[in-house]
Amino acid sequence: MFTKVKDFFKKETVCCIAFLLAVVSMFFIPPSVNYFSYIDFRVLALLFSLMAVIRGFSSIGVFTRLGTLLLHKVHSLRTLAALFVFLCFFFSILITNDVALITFVPFTILVLSMADQRQALIPVIVLETIAANLGSMLTPLGNPQNLYLYTISGLSLWDFIRIMLPYSAVSALLLILFLLVLPKVSFQADNFSAVQTESSACSTDKPASSRSHRNPRILFAAYCILFLICLLTVLHILPFQIMLLIVFFGFLILDYHVLKDVDYFLLLTFLCFFIFIGNMKQISLVHELISKLLVHHEVLMGIGASQIISNVPAAILLSGFTDDYSALLIGVNLGGLGTLIASLASLISFKFYANSNGSDTRRFLGIFTLYNVIFLGVLFILSLILC
Repeated sequence: MFTKVKDFFKKETVCCIAFLLAVVSMFFIPPSVNYFSYIDFRVLALLFSLMAVIRGFSSIGVFTRLGTLLLHKVHSLRTLAALFVFLCFFFSILITNDVALITFVPFTILVLSMADQRQALIPVIVLETIAANLGSMLTPLGNPQNLYLYTISGLSLWDFIRIMLPYSAVSALLLILFLLVLPKVSFQADNFSAVQTESSACSTDKPASSRSHRNPRILFAAYCILFLICLLTVLHILPFQIMLLIVFFGFLILDYHVLKDVDYFLLLTFLCFFIFIGNMKQISLVHELISKLLVHHEVLMGIGASQIISNVPAAILLSGFTDDYSALLIGVNLGGLGTLIASLASLISFKFYANSNGSDTRRFLGIFTLYNVIFLGVLFILSLILC
């Protein structure tokens, strides 16, 4: 029993902490009907719907197939690494950083192993992780903290992209520079069709036949429609209540298994933080103290808090004490760089690598920290120039 609790806490550390904080805050502000006013139901509905749609695409192997199609003419390590890194970068813009890493990191391990290039695994996976974290910051769909801040800030989609575009552009240039350091080793990458088959063993993509009896093409078309419905809600065109009903009943009809794959603990984490922040805002002394610390320091506080509690809870926590959502948006996105827990998506890459044959976790953490510090330093200097 104790082992199960310990394992659960390790797996869902942030959720457990959020739950404990919410419970402790209830001793200061007793539960009441006012708690409902703390909760942003639109954010929770969007998170649930987008996670379900992305899991739906993943369940029919869409992302792995797309990646495989791009590999046919690759014959050098540098080109292969660039392909994987920028697949993570661009896919994370729409399918979130964690899904991009879940999809492509196992694929990378398999392909580099088949090409006898395992010595390049660590730098490539580290760059993939950075690419996913930085590519995802460009749009509200890229990660949970973006979706949350976009929803509560009232920013238009264009304003959101305009704020983050310089950071994404510089990030892409930095990724190219780091990729140029890799040796241009040539190899014959034949039979990549086998990679798609074998990668299903270490990826979340599951063959449609094992999940649903429907034609994958029909499912793909249906998921595209559901994704567009989510986009309409993101753009404030369609009420979130209607979107939630369509997505929920859509998956009940199309493939109810997808609903089991949604990260409900992430939704619970948001719910607990909503309660905790709502209660803290009711305590005038706490509200005034945090507000004073944050004023004109949103970027730095966002980066700092992310290193300790990761950028998603940092965004939720700090948003309750500032109105400068643009600066906070920059801070928590740049805050995804740094420590391994600064962005929980980074843990996905680490776990995949640690579970692979011949892994060297100490070297991985060393290179991960070095690359992240360099990227964070450059982008922080850019924030000082632009802000």
